[in-house]
Amino acid sequence: MKLIDELYELYRNKLTGDDEDIDILAFAVLEELDRDDVLHLINEMDDQELFDLMGLYLIESLKGKFAKEGIGRNRISPFQHRNLH
Repeated sequence: MKLIDELYELYRNKLTGDDEDIDILAFAVLEELDRDDVLHLINEMDDQELFDLMGLYLIESLKGKFAKEGIGRNRISPFQHRNLH
């Protein structure tokens, strides 16, 4: 995805690349986007990128739901739903 490539080039020498830096960068970018911007980015994705996105969303959402209900080994959700707008 072009956006990922641009963000990587812009910040690769400024951030450590650890999870905290990546989370901060991702949420900073998302805070600047509105629904139309996000839909535009999704429309630019190729099929594999779109399926990867949906796969991650489904996996993390299901993990969170199972963890919230105390089902399975994970009791804490690794994916917290955050209202960014």
